[in-house]
Amino acid sequence: MAKKKEAPCPPMALWLVTFSDLMTLLLTFFVLLLTMASMDNSILTKVTLTTADLGLLDKRGSGRVNVKEHMIVELMEKPWEVLDKQQRIKDLLFPDDTLPDEISKSDLNDNLDVLAKQDGVALVFTDQILFAPGGAELSDKGQYLIGRLVPMMTQTDAPINVAGYTDRSDATQTPLELSGARALTVLAFLVDKGVPNSRFSLSAYGNAFPVINELGRPVAESPKNRRVEILLKTARPIGGY
Repeated sequence: MAKKKEAPCPPMALWLVTFSDLMTLLLTFFVLLLTMASMDNSILTKVTLTTADLGLLDKRGSGRVNVKEHMIVELMEKPWEVLDKQQRIKDLLFPDDTLPDEISKSDLNDNLDVLAKQDGVALVFTDQILFAPGGAELSDKGQYLIGRLVPMMTQTDAPINVAGYTDRSDATQTPLELSGARALTVLAFLVDKGVPNSRFSLSAYGNAFPVINELGRPVAESPKNRRVEILLKTARPIGGY
């Protein structure tokens, strides 16, 4: 008995099978995309939490690593290299794109020195960029400049000495009184911004130590005699501080 031939599949049925397979593939593709997206968010969350646990997040909450502040501290821990790196330190502390309009880069460079000391590095600001003439209250420019030091200071536990110097140009206070008042103002501002009080010491020298010129002679009349020196004692002696 001859076998009965199967009837050929109608074209419409073939089309439906193909369409069904295509829809299945698309559905699988979108499910896969959704799964990958959820997995990426989970991974990012874990990375963020791990970074926070390691203490690498910026203390101000921006979520960025304090690379710049660490670089400044590393430079300041090598006082013997400061002569060649002082402009680099200035640029890291006060980038051009963050300076307010009232402070030009040239004005900053003229009124800020980075000096190597026996026990660390001193940031030396003249009174012209920190205070009103004869005054002991930080100007708006002074508050901005001193405030920019705080993130860097929180990345090191080095002791800090704030020293005031001036001359006889101010008639309302003695040089010793004015230099002490200015140094105290800067110290109090830094403490108020979160730098621990226990790290500070205060010095006032009045007009006892004028700047020295190229010939090694003291200069009685110089704007740089009226200054505040912030010394970070980063040069660790043997056995620690």
